[in-house]
Amino acid sequence: MKLPNILLTGTPGVGKTTLGKELASRSGLKYVNVGDLAREGQLYDGYDEEYGCPILDEDRVVDELENDMREGGVIVDYHGCDFFPERWFHIVFVLRTDNSILYKRLETRGYNEKKLQDNIQCEIFQVLYEEARASYREEIVHQLPSNEPEQLEDNINQISKWIEQWVKDHNS
Repeated sequence: MKLPNILLTGTPGVGKTTLGKELASRSGLKYVNVGDLAREGQLYDGYDEEYGCPILDEDRVVDELENDMREGGVIVDYHGCDFFPERWFHIVFVLRTDNSILYKRLETRGYNEKKLQDNIQCEIFQVLYEEARASYREEIVHQLPSNEPEQLEDNINQISKWIEQWVKDHNS
């Protein structure tokens, strides 16, 4: 049976992981958090002193995911999207969160001031939405509000319906 590949992207703190894990458990699709994948496989290419974090080796991440993506049925969660092959995804969801809510979420993660400000700026200027629109066909890129628990539930239901329809359309 053919299954779709879904990309969840957006600024850190918008709720990609919460949504992705819940969606995977309800839909039976496989969930991949690129940050965790990189950590487990040490898929890094140096260290960013300014942000105090390792630099992702994008080519190795793509190599690592290629087989799963070809098989299908994968939910990928990452705060960047311009290095994934366009052919991988059937739909792309960019999660959006109000700045004040996002600020609080990132603060609880212990982000330093520079990292906080840069991520808030990233959200204000819709950086990831623009990146997604530039990287994928416009008609497959959708924004989802991600401020409160009710919206999480709405998003799960909306995406679940989309998955069901996609599966019907591609397996008859």
